[in-house]
Amino acid sequence: MKHICTVLMLMGTLNSFAQKQWTLKECVEHALEYNISVKQSELDIDLANQDLVSAKGNFMPSLSGSASQNYNFGSFIGQDGARIKRDTRGNNFGLNTGVTIFNGFQNLNIYKQAKLGVEASQLQLSILQDNISMTVINAFLNVLFNKENLKIAQEQLKISQNQLDQIKSQVEAGTRPSSDLFDVEATLASNKESIVKAENSLDLSILSLSQNLQVSPRDFDIEEMEINLTSASLLYGSSDEVLAYALENRSEIKNAELGIENSDFGIKLAQSAFAPTLSFGAGLGTSYQHNQGAIDLRTQYSADPNNPGRVIETTVSNGFSTQLENNLGYNLGFNLRVPIFNGFKTKASVSKARLNKEKSRLNLEKEKQNLTTTITQAFADAKAALKQYQATELSVASLEDSFKNIQNKFNYGAATSFEVEQIRGRLVNAKSNLINSKYNFVFRSKVLDFYMGKKIL
Repeated sequence: MKHICTVLMLMGTLNSFAQKQWTLKECVEHALEYNISVKQSELDIDLANQDLVSAKGNFMPSLSGSASQNYNFGSFIGQDGARIKRDTRGNNFGLNTGVTIFNGFQNLNIYKQAKLGVEASQLQLSILQDNISMTVINAFLNVLFNKENLKIAQEQLKISQNQLDQIKSQVEAGTRPSSDLFDVEATLASNKESIVKAENSLDLSILSLSQNLQVSPRDFDIEEMEINLTSASLLYGSSDEVLAYALENRSEIKNAELGIENSDFGIKLAQSAFAPTLSFGAGLGTSYQHNQGAIDLRTQYSADPNNPGRVIETTVSNGFSTQLENNLGYNLGFNLRVPIFNGFKTKASVSKARLNKEKSRLNLEKEKQNLTTTITQAFADAKAALKQYQATELSVASLEDSFKNIQNKFNYGAATSFEVEQIRGRLVNAKSNLINSKYNFVFRSKVLDFYMGKKIL
């Protein structure tokens, strides 16, 4: 019963989650939070930070300890010719440290490269988040566009249904021919077909948005936004203003510039192989030896206080701690390594590093060209969309007046249904074009705002 309640609660939570209407902000935030590429990019930042930790460690001394346990078994011939069996056991203990004093500033350049790696990973994440945000916004606006198109199709169906009811009563009264009824019925069927097409387009746009959010399209819907362009105009006089800001601030350019800086450190790293390496090391060690089956003793010699010329031989304990103390030794020293010849490998590494810098420089130029092309095209698209919107807005207003006029004539029998449908068809197309140009202009304006560093939500 406990498991059943848990499942029911989970199903209720998922159902309410699916039936909610998503806002544009929620869509973008959800996509950024759950997108797999974003998660991978965040892990890249963590990896770059670990590289930085490793680079810092190059400046610190190393420290290591060692311990060993040895057993020796065997025998040997003594001076008297007898075979002597000798099994021994021993221990060795050591502690060693070392530090690089100079290696051609290799460690310093590795550290600076690691810092650039963290910054580059953060810029890559920013670029990815920007691209995902724009994709989601475009998909969201496409859903709004298809919703409005569906509303137009439904309005036309309602108009056709009203006309059909009106014509039926007039045909039955004998004031209109039956052919007018057939024309309106054909128009009604065409309107129903348009609704099916509009619904399919809406379903596909919702599917596309839900896939970008990585959620189920079932019962998925968005919160409708009212987009009124009462005074549609471009905020920027030319693309130069947007381009100047983008070239100075966009992450793509900064990342390409970091590539050049990184390649400079690559050259320095390659050149450091020509420099000598100076290091310092120190250590201490001790040992313990024991003959198996014997007591740890050693012979100690001392002068006889009563007879200075005589040496007294005594046996004293020589246990584990005593041997470790007596056998303790220290060492320290410097090591200098001077490279002389390594088959031109270092020279080739320097040449490759310089070629990589040239590639990075060309990559920066490429990014600038791509950004210039993108912004110039975006500005031209926004300008064209604005002109189309303004022209279509006038066309819709004019056709609405014409449709009202022809409808009045039709009601009084002064116009045919064919004439009405001609104007209504043009009006429907004009309204659809108006919606299309409106959302096209809104998105193109958002693109320009995006490259100007403005918030797009």
